[in-house]
Amino acid sequence: MTEKEIPYFVDAAAAPTITQLPGLETTILTGRHGEKMMMVLNATLPGHEVPEHSHPHEQIGMVHSGRALLRIGGEEREVKRGDFFRIPGGVPHSDVCLGEEPFVMLDIFCPVREEFLAQLEK
Repeated sequence: MTEKEIPYFVDAAAAPTITQLPGLETTILTGRHGEKMMMVLNATLPGHEVPEHSHPHEQIGMVHSGRALLRIGGEEREVKRGDFFRIPGGVPHSDVCLGEEPFVMLDIFCPVREEFLAQLEK
């Protein structure tokens, strides 16, 4: 695809979704067409948590909806819609969904998470 063929506007309803682990669904909004960054919606479902992990990718984001206990590098906060965060590459982080609504983060990764793209090919 050439740059002009890549859509400038993203239809989240038509974007592909992968399940990274039970209770964590990732909708891939950008990063499938040769971009240098990737934007996703990560949803931790009610009653679930994302265990502590790290990756070399830089991650910045905003809470799109819901609430969670978010831990980044040993610092823990309850976050809600409109809160922003940053996670440098290699820093451990985790979250626990609070309440009955999914905890959804709009995350931007640099570089692209190639392992997400690989899951689309399965």
